[in-house]
Amino acid sequence: MARLFYHKPQFAILDECTSAVSVDVEGFIYQHCRKLGITLFTVSHRKSLWEHHEYYLKMDGQGNYEFQPITPETKEFGS
Repeated sequence: MARLFYHKPQFAILDECTSAVSVDVEGFIYQHCRKLGITLFTVSHRKSLWEHHEYYLKMDGQGNYEFQPITPETKEFGS
C-alpha cells in the first residue's frame, strides 16, 4: 500500500490487499485512495469493502460478465 500511496497511479488493481488488516484500517486505506483520486479495482471476499465501491463485476462461470451498480439491495445480498 505504501507504493500505491507514493506513486499515486490513476488506476490500481488490489488483490486481497486488506485481508491482513482490521476493518477500520481497511476503511482508512480506501478513503485515502479516494482522496488521492485513485480508481480501484478490488478482488476480495470481504463484504465490508462494498461500501467503498460503486460497481461490482458479476460473472456467471460461463465466460460472461457484466458490471453492476452496487445498490442497497446488492449490499444486503452480498454477492
